[in-house]
Amino acid sequence: MRNALTLLCLTLLFATATAQPMRLTLDECIRIAMSDNPTIKVDSMEIKRVNYALKEVKGQLFPQINATGTYTRNLALQTMYMDAGDGTTRAIKMGTDNNYSAGFNATLPIVATALWRSIKLSENQILQNIEKARANKLSLVNQIKNAYYTLLLAQDSKRVLEASHATAKRHAEIYQKQYQIGTASEYDVLRANVAVTNLEPSILQTENTINLLELQLKVLMGMDVNQEIDPRETLDDYKASMYGRVMATDTSLVNNTSLKQLDLQTDLLRKTVDVRRAAWHPTLSLTGNLMWHSMSNGGPFKKFNWNRSSNIGLTVAWPVFTGFQRTNRIKQAEIQAAEMKWQRENLERSLHMQMQTHINTINKSIKQIETNEAGVRQAEKANEIMQKSFQIGAASFIQLLDTDDALMTARLAYYEAIYDYLVAESELELVLGNNPHAN
Repeated sequence: MRNALTLLCLTLLFATATAQPMRLTLDECIRIAMSDNPTIKVDSMEIKRVNYALKEVKGQLFPQINATGTYTRNLALQTMYMDAGDGTTRAIKMGTDNNYSAGFNATLPIVATALWRSIKLSENQILQNIEKARANKLSLVNQIKNAYYTLLLAQDSKRVLEASHATAKRHAEIYQKQYQIGTASEYDVLRANVAVTNLEPSILQTENTINLLELQLKVLMGMDVNQEIDPRETLDDYKASMYGRVMATDTSLVNNTSLKQLDLQTDLLRKTVDVRRAAWHPTLSLTGNLMWHSMSNGGPFKKFNWNRSSNIGLTVAWPVFTGFQRTNRIKQAEIQAAEMKWQRENLERSLHMQMQTHINTINKSIKQIETNEAGVRQAEKANEIMQKSFQIGAASFIQLLDTDDALMTARLAYYEAIYDYLVAESELELVLGNNPHAN
């Protein structure tokens, strides 16, 4: 009985411990995603795959050794006719009933220009996969940041709405008591209750938004969707450090992943041109054979008489004419490489436009934050004055509601300005490709 009770207590304690939400910072969310997100894992496996593909290509530089074996049963021997010298011909049967051969042959490329240059293509493919993995990491970090910031905005908005709801509810309770003693009208009570009711749908909608954003964040991190999480930060926590970050931002596009991938593709096309030109070059291979032969008559499994033979040699192959196929392949690759120049120029213009747009949004948000912060202080002071005026009967309930609404609006606008800054900063970071988590 005691053991069962102990087990029950431990189970309840474990259930309580696991029910507690994980309180995570943004950096912790990103670190979890870098290790658990399926896309990141696939990218890592793909890099390993292309490394093996490179080793496969390099394997063609080593000797290719094959073991061979043949058995032939002659059903009818070849007949050879010879002049007997007396004007007649003589028929002679050539060969034996059974022929066996077994051994090894080897080929080693000595001069293979196209093969050597093909290795460069495989090395380029590895670099492309590495850059693609970095691009996916940058995109994932951007998605996590945007989801995290949106979740913080929703939570801060909910707190503002709940504070306004609590104030409206307190006013409604006051008017209800005043109505009961005859110092307030029924209209005042109804107006106060309507103010409470009007806020409740917004609070419910914000709660649903928070649940959806938490689910999205868990999916991006590769976490169990049943695991509860809770951000450890608020939008106010970012306000103190945001100005220093924007001043230290390097606006060079040298790390932009789209440009890097395009440059790697251009390099691949140039190397493809080299490979196709190498098709004009001769190839030289060293060949060797080591064989055992046996011939016998009668049954196939008796009277074996094995003899060994071996040889080595050089094989030269020089393609002379292939119907202009190689020339046309080279022209195609050269045109594709030339196209990349214009694609890069167009992409660079587009990226500069995106970068400038995000910088403008950041600068506007900084000014908006300062303005909204001052607006919140003014709205708080005005609300405080109106509260005191209302208590002594110098202000109407409508005036009080107006100041409450103005304070709520000012606070929501303040948090939204911080959110706009953070999202623009995250988008700028994605364009520049400077996030350390993606390296």
